[in-house]
Amino acid sequence: MSVLENFDSWKDFLGDRLHQAQGQGMEQKAVSELAYEIGTYLANSVDAKNDQEAVLRDLWNVADEKEQRAIANMMVKLVQNEGTQA
Repeated sequence: MSVLENFDSWKDFLGDRLHQAQGQGMEQKAVSELAYEIGTYLANSVDAKNDQEAVLRDLWNVADEKEQRAIANMMVKLVQNEGTQA
């Protein structure tokens, strides 16, 4: 099963990647920019595998750039306490 098929697995995966980036000294501004780029890629190139991803994709697609960056930052906050390193 892909991590994209289950939203909790997806959050754990993102949490692990976030902790890894922070552990390697990535600054918050860079994390936010990367989250925005990943959100854009997912919205444009990956089919939603569950209802939560479909809602996020739909919100992303109706948002302007400022709102998309806010969504990306909220996703970072959402997964801060997720993953195996939490």
